[in-house]
Amino acid sequence: MTDLTTLEADVLAQVAAAGDLTALDAVRVAALGKTGSISGLLKTLGAMSPDERKERGAAINLLRDRVQTALNEKKAALESAALDARLASETLDLTLPAPYRRKGSVHPTMQVMDEMIAIFAEMGFAVAEGPDIEDDFHNFTALNFPPKHPAREMHDTFFFNQKEDGGRMLLRTHTSPVQVRTMVSQKPPIRIIAPGRTYRCDSDATHTPMFHQVEGLVIDKGIHMGHLKWTLETFIARFFETDAVTTQFRPHHFPFTEPSAEMDVQCDRSGGEIKIGQGTSWLEILGCGMVHPNVLRACGIDPDEYQGFAFGMGVDRLGMLKYGMPDLRDMFASDGRWLSHYGFSAFAAPNPASGLS
Repeated sequence: MTDLTTLEADVLAQVAAAGDLTALDAVRVAALGKTGSISGLLKTLGAMSPDERKERGAAINLLRDRVQTALNEKKAALESAALDARLASETLDLTLPAPYRRKGSVHPTMQVMDEMIAIFAEMGFAVAEGPDIEDDFHNFTALNFPPKHPAREMHDTFFFNQKEDGGRMLLRTHTSPVQVRTMVSQKPPIRIIAPGRTYRCDSDATHTPMFHQVEGLVIDKGIHMGHLKWTLETFIARFFETDAVTTQFRPHHFPFTEPSAEMDVQCDRSGGEIKIGQGTSWLEILGCGMVHPNVLRACGIDPDEYQGFAFGMGVDRLGMLKYGMPDLRDMFASDGRWLSHYGFSAFAAPNPASGLS
């Protein structure tokens, strides 16, 4: 057994001398691996007599078990020491000043909204705001929506629980209620835009349950479609910062305007991106029309004396078009890397003097 005792002493000495997990694993392989020194002894048992095999095999197995126990204990000690060293090196001194962090940036949606407000402010529009939680009158009835209109259904609108009187509050589906509140509270002439959040049951690459709109309203005497067309074409040219903008108006239907139209801009869709002001394709960009007489009457304005136009456009979608963002959902994913790439400096507010973007 002298050879086993010597081998055990030699292997245990190597285990004790191992300074890290890599060295310890090398000792394990040299002793207990397929070609290791102890594993090699087990292979010699086949040439022995049964009595010799029984005695020699038991001794070799005990040796293997003692070496394995020593390896396990050494491994646990090395892992514990490594953890203690890591914890010691990763301590944080709370008395030190905070490390430098990346500066924040303006979200593209807010940047685009500021750009739109700057353009319309230069054109003489005031900014009006209203609540995100609305009632049926301001969101639907005053805007000439019929009682059974699909927009009133649960699959399009976020409704709150029914109240005791049977009414239900809702998350506004557009910023048009702001127009209603303005017409009720102010006398013409009126020239406002209504930026804000809106909510609809919809979610895909170009739609989200919460999104942003800017709607406009002009009420005065002698207003006609020509005024609407000039206002929108001027805005589009300023927003995309090019004079080479060609638009077309297609007949459409909205309950709150008559006549109604959708405005398209000419663009180039080749190359995996949309370029405004060139190409032969058309892209629908907003809805508009003359304010319906029923809406004026509901707000206490005489349609025989005053006329007006209204329009509405998606802020997030305009941002996608102008700055080449492929998926609307990324705007609300709270990804710092995305915001770092598409964000804007807070020190460069859009204005007519220094430019928009």
